[in-house]
Amino acid sequence: MALPPPSRGSTVLVTGASSGIGAELARELAARGYGVTLTARRADRCAELASRLEREHGVPVAVQPCDLADAGAREALVDRLRAGEREVVGVCNNAGRGSAGPFHTLALESEAELVRINVEALHHLTGAFLPRMVSQGVGAVLNVASLAGFQPLPGMATYSATKAFVITLSEAVHAEVSPSGVSVTCLAPGPVHTEFGSIAGSEGADMRAPEQVFVAVEDVARLAVDGMVEGRRMVIPGVPAKAAALGGRLAPRSLLLRLVSRSGFVRV
Repeated sequence: MALPPPSRGSTVLVTGASSGIGAELARELAARGYGVTLTARRADRCAELASRLEREHGVPVAVQPCDLADAGAREALVDRLRAGEREVVGVCNNAGRGSAGPFHTLALESEAELVRINVEALHHLTGAFLPRMVSQGVGAVLNVASLAGFQPLPGMATYSATKAFVITLSEAVHAEVSPSGVSVTCLAPGPVHTEFGSIAGSEGADMRAPEQVFVAVEDVARLAVDGMVEGRRMVIPGVPAKAAALGGRLAPRSLLLRLVSRSGFVRV
C-alpha cells in the first residue's frame, strides 16, 4: 500500500499550499477525507484555505508556516510534525520557484535561493519522512517536477536543472522503497494556468504555448493524488505533455537545444 486510507490520526503534508497546484492538491486530498498540513510562506492564504477545507470537508487541517529556503526553519518544521498528534503518512513536495532569462544576467543569490527551495527543501523533506514510512511499510511522497526537467531549457537553465534533479531523485528512490510498500511519485506537469509564471517571470513564455496543451490545475491535482494512492512512479498529465517528455528523453541534446532556443516558448 502506498498512500493509506484516510484516518483521524494521520495527515498529509503539502508544501507550497498557498496557491496553484499546492492548494489544489490540498483540496483534492481533503475531498477524499484526508487530513492535511499546509505549509508556505504566505500564512494568511494557508489559513484561509484551512478554514474552507475544514468547513467543506470536515477534515483536520493544520497550518505550519515555513520559509523552506531556510534549513533551520525546515528542521524545526520536521521536528514539530514528528512530535505532533497526527502521523505524517504522505508528503507533497510542491513548493518551488522559477526564473527566466539568460543565466549570466540573473541575480546569483536569487538563483541560489531557487536551488534551495526546488532541490534542498524537497531533498530534506523526502529524506526526513521516508525512513518511518519504510519501517511501517506504508506511506507516499509526491515530488512535483515539470516537463522542464526532461531537457535543458536555455533561458530557464537553473529551473530546468532543478526539475531534472527532482525527476532523477524521485525515480531512483521509488525503485529503492517500492518493495516495502512505500512509493515516491514524480509529478511532471506541462503548462498549467496558475500564478507560477508571473512570479517566475516566465508568463510570456507560458502564453506562447497553444491553449490545447494546458491542463486544468484541478485535473493535475486529481491525477497526482491518484498516483500517490496507486503507488505510481511517474505522473505526466495530458497526452501532449507525455509526448514532450518522451521527446526530451530520446532526442539528441544538440537538436533539442536548437529547437527549444528557436521555439519562442522560452525567453533567451
